[in-house]
Amino acid sequence: MEEARAARPSGKAVIRAAGGVVTRDKVDGLRVLVVHRPRYDDWTFPKGKALPGESDEDCAVREVEEETGLFCGLGVELPSTVYRDARGRTKRVRYWSMNPQKGELAFRHEVDGARWVSLEEAENLLTYARDSVLVTAVGEAAQGE
Repeated sequence: MEEARAARPSGKAVIRAAGGVVTRDKVDGLRVLVVHRPRYDDWTFPKGKALPGESDEDCAVREVEEETGLFCGLGVELPSTVYRDARGRTKRVRYWSMNPQKGELAFRHEVDGARWVSLEEAENLLTYARDSVLVTAVGEAAQGE
């Protein structure tokens, strides 16, 4: 899968993380779930670091459920992002499109808010430019491209 790069990995270990772009169809079009993290005062997609021995797929499902209360099934893999975190460490995040299967939207852990928004609204709301490639990819996946 293609990677959106904001930083190049150095010789140091890369932090492995995973997350999801949770989608739902509405009469007026596809919606994606974006979350707000007060620690960073940002809007982004749910994600987090993998536990030792955990697969990226399991990490993505766990992190989305922990942060949103929604248990989701994995869809297609989306582009990965690579960037430097606030401490200067290189972080690689793998993403999948996801569909809620059970649970109720609830803010947990680092998240204090969430919104279901259109793809266009997501482009305007998301804090990081690196997330826009995910909006494009999930839109293309939904159209079967």
